[in-house]
Amino acid sequence: MSKRCYYEVLGVSKGASAEEIKKAFRRKAKELHPDRNKDNPEAETLFKEANEAYDILRDADKKAAYDRFGHAAFENGTGGARPGGGYGSGDFSSAFSDVFDDLFGDFMGGRQGGGRRAARGSDLRYNLRVTLEEAYSGLQKTINVPTAVACSACEGTGAEGGVEPTTCPTCSGMGKVRAQQGFFTVERSCPTCAGLGQIIKNPCKSCHGSGRVEKERALSVNIPAGVETGTRIRLAGEGEAGMRGGPPGDLYIFVEVTPHKLFERDGTNLYCRVPVSMAKAALGGSIEVPTIDGGRGRVQIPAGSQSGRQMRLRGKGMPALRGGGVGDMFIELAVETPVNLTARQKELLKEFDELGEDNHPESKSFFSSVKSFWERMQS
Repeated sequence: MSKRCYYEVLGVSKGASAEEIKKAFRRKAKELHPDRNKDNPEAETLFKEANEAYDILRDADKKAAYDRFGHAAFENGTGGARPGGGYGSGDFSSAFSDVFDDLFGDFMGGRQGGGRRAARGSDLRYNLRVTLEEAYSGLQKTINVPTAVACSACEGTGAEGGVEPTTCPTCSGMGKVRAQQGFFTVERSCPTCAGLGQIIKNPCKSCHGSGRVEKERALSVNIPAGVETGTRIRLAGEGEAGMRGGPPGDLYIFVEVTPHKLFERDGTNLYCRVPVSMAKAALGGSIEVPTIDGGRGRVQIPAGSQSGRQMRLRGKGMPALRGGGVGDMFIELAVETPVNLTARQKELLKEFDELGEDNHPESKSFFSSVKSFWERMQS
């Protein structure tokens, strides 16, 4: 059975460029790869045929010989394909690596030689500090971010006047070149285009051919209610511009909520430590406390309250991020011992202290336990 024309196998015309031949082979390889056509017994044969055609047409010297003599140019084993339509010469891995990049490159972190696809810009991080009140209500905030943006003079192309870069003649736009060393194929970045796959004959004077310039940008950021320290907000496409028109990276805003003088936060709950006098704690009464929304709440203190006692104000805490209700506010009492007493106040306190242990049940229980402990230790 006679071999089909290599141009027919790849579906390109005889005058097709190296880039068109490469794209056609990628399409055929993806379409015919045996792993994707397990139910088609002819897929492997067609796949080998496409590889054989590409192995010849991708090489300028082999292509010229094929254009002049056809298949007869390689009948003596000088070509890139083995008789019988095998997987080709030792350069098959080199030919198929382009398709492997297309099929799996995105899952493996992208191409490493990448002149065919413009380099993506770097992601940026911005640390934003907000107050607890701002975290409670949410806000719209303008931030200034120093970054690299697309050059307006060349529209991000890197070429003077916005002219599109030309394909590198050395690597045909691949960004890498290969050399055969014995049984091995060595691959390295193209020295002509530095791995970009394109060259600029007249670099832009503003960005010196990079396609981007340093600039500070003002961005409006929406901080949702309920953010906490460590909350990360992603602004897609607001990072550093890519090289020579490549896609931009993302901007990640990391939120830090500053400590508050009155409130301590635990998730959606707030805690407020309120000092009360001995008399108020002993006799009971009501006190007025602040709330995070700027309002006031009134709390009733039971008679005989001790330090550390907590009362709850429902629904006066922080909102949950992205909905989910509102937390509570807890009032913790701190019974304050009076200082700077007058002589009369001291006399009154002494009289009160002589009333007996029944007025101090916690002290009575503690010292009773201490007495029992000492007695056990002595025996």
